[in-house]
Formats: sequence, C-alpha cells, structure tokens
Amino acid sequence: MPSDSTANAGATTSPAALAGLKVLELGQLIAGPFAAKTLADFGADVIKIEAPGAGDPLRKWRLLKDGTSMWWQAQSRNKRSVALDLRTAEGQDIVRSLAAQADVLIENFRPGALEAWGLDPQALTDANPRLVVLRISGYGQTGPLRDKPGFGVVGEAMGGLRHLTAEPGRVPVRVGVSIGDTLAALHGVIGILMAVNERHRSGRGQVIDVALYEAVFNCMESLLPEYSAFGVIRQPAGSALPGIAPSNAYRCKDAATTDGTD
Repeated sequence: MPSDSTANAGATTSPAALAGLKVLELGQLIAGPFAAKTLADFGADVIKIEAPGAGDPLRKWRLLKDGTSMWWQAQSRNKRSVALDLRTAEGQDIVRSLAAQADVLIENFRPGALEAWGLDPQALTDANPRLVVLRISGYGQTGPLRDKPGFGVVGEAMGGLRHLTAEPGRVPVRVGVSIGDTLAALHGVIGILMAVNERHRSGRGQVIDVALYEAVFNCMESLLPEYSAFGVIRQPAGSALPGIAPSNAYRCKDAATTDGTD
C-alpha cells in the first residue's frame, strides 16, 4: 500500500467551502463580527468597516499585545479592515459601492442606524438584488422593544439562560463568555447560508433579522413546552439539568461513563 505522502502526491487542495463569497461587515464588538469571522474561517472574503481613529472598540478590550487586544485579533482573523466614517456622505457612498459588489452585508447597530445614514437595506438591495443582509440587534428590527439598547448580557437574561443557570436562592449568573452574542451570530450565519442557497433558485437576496434574546430563547430546550403542557416553571438549578441524571459535576472515578457500560 502506498504511504499517505505517496497517495497525496500531486493532489491539489480543494478551495474553501465559501471561497468567492464577498462579505461586507459593518458591525462592531461581538455578534456581527463573530458572524463575519465564521464566514471568513471558511474562505469568505470579508471587508470589515471600522470607524476612523480608534476602530472597533474590541481592539482595546482585555489583554493587549502591541496595543491591540488578543480578543480582537481572534475575532478579526482572515478579514481586511477599511476605515470609514459612516456618518459622512463620502463614507456612505463608499459603503454603497462596496455593497453593490457584495454577496452579504452584516450589521449589528441599533435598529434605525443604517436608515439614518441612508444605508437602509431596501435601498441597498434595490441596487444589488442578490445582496443578503444580516441584521443583529437586541430585540429585532420591529416590535415594541426595538429601540431599546440590546447587548448579549440582556439577551441572555431575556431569553431565560441566566435564570436557569443561577444557583437556587441566589441571583442569576452569567456564563464566562459572551454566549448571547455568539448564539445570535451563529443563528445569523445559518440564516445567511440558507439565504445564499435559496438565491440559487430565485436570484434574489433576503434581509435576515436576528434578535439576541430570540437566539438565546431558541436554545432553552423544553422550558416552554413543559410550561405549555404541564404549567411547570423551570427554576434555577445551577449546573444541574433537573430530571436528567447524572447530569451535573460529580466527583467520580476515572473513565466513568453514562452509557451503562461501566
């Protein structure tokens, strides 16, 4: 049998799954940039728009190396950054030009910000009907809470996660990472991929509206069905998953399993 090196001699590397997909990122901090980073990891060409001067605030979060945070470097890998002031006519014109050539536009500003800058998705998609637009916000683009500021920490609370992960009798606790932003970003990536796939048939893009709290709520498993069927209100349980055992942190022997083989 030939060795792996012999078998692979002369083989060419397949292009990344999203090679050729052009993405324009207008967001900052976590949710929008995480979605764009995920696409870039699989070969998409991402242009990240940052405000002149300080750039994305994430550049200065936590530990810095050569003046830039390690968090930002992880979040912005495989991207190209361009400094633009979206509040100026010149910056807005450049965004329109870039959006006209893009497959996907990602933004996570407060609802109404793009419209105030003359960059509303309707106008962008009129100019580029194939454009897929992902909008991530705290409470979505419509509804009574749309204008309230929304952050991952608020989405985690509104979606129910912080209630469930609290220890009984104690205040809610947070996960040690920005899980609300990440869940919203991944829901957004799923929406983008579905919209791009559908575009092969229709030739048209779509606007995807992701709310932070809805992304968290979608991961609450049986919380709502149990209330609907039995009137049961899930209570804080810390790291346990009530009704499922063993499902917690226990002191055990090495190589303990839960499949009944030990």
